[in-house]
Amino acid sequence: MDRDGTTGATPESAAAKGPGAEGPTAEGTGAGGATPEGTAARFEAERGRLLAIARRMLGSTGEAEDAVQEAWLRLVRTDPAEIDNLPGWLTTVVSRICLDLLRARAARREEPTGEALPDAAGGGADPEREALLVESVGRALLVVLDRLGPAERVAFVLHDGFAVPFDRIAPIVGRTPVAAKKLASRARQRVRGTAALPPEPLAGHRRVVEAFLAAARDGDLAGLLAVLAPDVVRRADPAALPPGRSPVARGAATVARETTVLGRRARHGVVALVDGVPGILIAPGGRLWLVLRVAVADGRVAGYEVVADPARLAALDLAVLPG
Repeated sequence: MDRDGTTGATPESAAAKGPGAEGPTAEGTGAGGATPEGTAARFEAERGRLLAIARRMLGSTGEAEDAVQEAWLRLVRTDPAEIDNLPGWLTTVVSRICLDLLRARAARREEPTGEALPDAAGGGADPEREALLVESVGRALLVVLDRLGPAERVAFVLHDGFAVPFDRIAPIVGRTPVAAKKLASRARQRVRGTAALPPEPLAGHRRVVEAFLAAARDGDLAGLLAVLAPDVVRRADPAALPPGRSPVARGAATVARETTVLGRRARHGVVALVDGVPGILIAPGGRLWLVLRVAVADGRVAGYEVVADPARLAALDLAVLPG
C-alpha cells in the first residue's frame, strides 16, 4: 500500500496481510506518533467516522466494529513513514476490509430474505445495536444497500455518504476513476428508484400507507378500521402466515383484527418504494424479511399483499423514499 493508503496493493492483497493481535497498548511506535499513545490517540479521533463508513458498507454494527478493529491492528504493524495521510489511509484500509467481507458474503450466497420470521421479529438480535444501526443508516437504506454488488456499495457509500473523490475510490474497488463513478451512479439510481405515480398521488398514497403502518405498529384496532376500506382484501404468501391461516382475508373487521397481530413485526417496518409505489418493508436490523405491497383507493387501503417467498422478494424493485 502506498503512503496515503489509496494505491498500490489490490483489495485482496491489502486485506490479506493483516497483522497480529496487538491492541492500543501494543509495544513499539505507530503511524502519526512517536509513541503507542500518540498512534492510539490519532486512531481514536477517526474511530467514529470509520465506524459510520463500515456500518453503511456492511449493514452490521458488530461486523463494523470488527472491521475497524482490524484496521487498528494493521496500523500498529505499519511503518509510520509509509503513511502521509492517516485519515485517508484508514478510510482505504477499512473500505478494503469491508469490500472483502461483502465479496465473501456474495460468494457464500448468504441471503436472509424469505426465512421464517420469528414471532418477536428478530427478538434474538441485540435491540440496542439494531437501534443504533437503523438510526445511523436508515432501515430502508440498509435493505436497498444489501441489494447492491460489493463494489457498487463501497463506491456509493464512500462518494455519496462521505464525499470521497473517485480517484481515491478507484484503487479501493480495483477500477478506473471513470468506472468507479459509474458504479456509484448505478447504485444511486437503485437507491432512489423511480416513482410510478405523479408527486401528488404519490404523497397521498404514502400518507395512507404511513397511517396503516403506524396503526399496525401500535396495535390500534380503531386506527386500522379508519384506514382500511370496508371491502379490503389481504393476501399473503404461505411462508408469511402461521400454519392453517388462510392466504386470503376479506373485510375491514377481519383484516384489522388480523393486522393487529402484525404489530410485533411492524415495529421493524418502514415505508419505501415497492415497484414504484409506497409499500412497507419489514426488516429487523435492516435485513429484509417481508414486503407489503399496498393498494390505495379513495384515501384508504383497498388491499395489501404480504410477500415472503424469496424469489418474489428478489424480483421486487425496492427504493428509498425521500424524507
